[in-house]
Amino acid sequence: MLGSGRLRLNFIFCGKQGRIAGDMSNNLFSKSPLAEVLRPRSLADVIGQPDVTTAMAARQGGSGSVVLWGPPGTGKTTLARILGEEAGQRFVAMSAVFDGVADLRRVFTVAEKDFQVGQQTLLFIDEIHRFNKAQQDALLPVLEKGMIRLVGATTENPSFSLNGALLSRLQVLALQPLDTHALLEILSRAEIQLGTRLPLNENARNALALMADGDGRYLLNLVESLHEFALPPEPLLNPDDLAVHLTRRPLNYGRAGDEHYNLISALHKSLRASDCDAALYWLARMVQAGEDQRYILRRLTRFASEDIGLAAPEAVGKAIAAWHSFERLGAPEGDIALAELVIFLATAPKSNAAYVAWKAALKTAREKGTLMPPKHILNAPTPLMKELDYGAGYTYDPDDPDGFSAQNCFPDSLPRQSFYQPAERGFELEIAKRLAYWDRLRKVKSYGRFDETN
Repeated sequence: MLGSGRLRLNFIFCGKQGRIAGDMSNNLFSKSPLAEVLRPRSLADVIGQPDVTTAMAARQGGSGSVVLWGPPGTGKTTLARILGEEAGQRFVAMSAVFDGVADLRRVFTVAEKDFQVGQQTLLFIDEIHRFNKAQQDALLPVLEKGMIRLVGATTENPSFSLNGALLSRLQVLALQPLDTHALLEILSRAEIQLGTRLPLNENARNALALMADGDGRYLLNLVESLHEFALPPEPLLNPDDLAVHLTRRPLNYGRAGDEHYNLISALHKSLRASDCDAALYWLARMVQAGEDQRYILRRLTRFASEDIGLAAPEAVGKAIAAWHSFERLGAPEGDIALAELVIFLATAPKSNAAYVAWKAALKTAREKGTLMPPKHILNAPTPLMKELDYGAGYTYDPDDPDGFSAQNCFPDSLPRQSFYQPAERGFELEIAKRLAYWDRLRKVKSYGRFDETN
């Protein structure tokens, strides 16, 4: 096995399997990270992003600006370099973390001179979502002139992080986390580069890929760590042995980032679909990633009122009770309250009838918001109000033989509205029966007795 240093290779990747041709020198050692040494030099060498590489292959003529959107370690910087090199364009890399408008202007000055002699510049901006509006706007004129071809890289959703004027000039290419097959192929390439096969059994190799969680760069960091341990070739390590030497990659999750919204959306829609097991999975993903359980509970309480509603009117009470339980117990003991709530909400009957009714009532109130209530349902605390017939003809419903007076409570000039249409599920079945009974009584008391079979 090689020592902690790595042999420098003059190599060329070729074909999809990444075969390496080159000369090895025992006297030359590279201190470059393995991720840099193994960086693909052509689209054919890129692993795990077939849709993106196909789209980029169509752009090898050098036209069109793009933004590469994806999680860390999926190849955004590599793809940008390849795009420029294969198009024969001058490659300039910037970081939105360190560079500002002044740095952009210096790049533009050189790019304009090159453009005048027929040379286009490919400007790669890493973390482009960190540019503010003024910095993003500074890119627009040079993009219009065509002297700059922009390739941005971002881990944030461009729809939210880039302004509309810039986004309209870019094609968004979405990169996916690398799957296990792609990560194992990267592992094989790393072993070829190192000149040795890591002492891992097949289960441990798969476990190593899982530790990387879709991040190729992190996988290569893990490989470097294992290689530096100078492990004996036998016996082969199993997953438990591997865990002794390495730690799993922290989950790709930020409370204000895409994954935050993606996972809560997945949880919400799994609950709505009554998929209990999927909902528990997304809940576990969020809790393991460090999401604030209070945020999850707030969203679950909203779900109870909006998506379950009166089909199971106890849902909101159970959500509040789970919230109280968590506040008293804290994590991790209180997490079981969240799990039980998720199970209840997923298996409860669903109805958004109350939500729809509320929206309809708001719409009518906006359109008819100046109408006075009918006088018979207004109080008359003063003699003047009594003279104006406030409260005249009011019927006290509990005194009615049916407990229902059928009196009109809408404004006199507004025809009776029907906002609430209960679903034929859960407790709303009972509510529907009550409403139908009162509708029949309303007709009887308004128009006289009639044959109830009609």
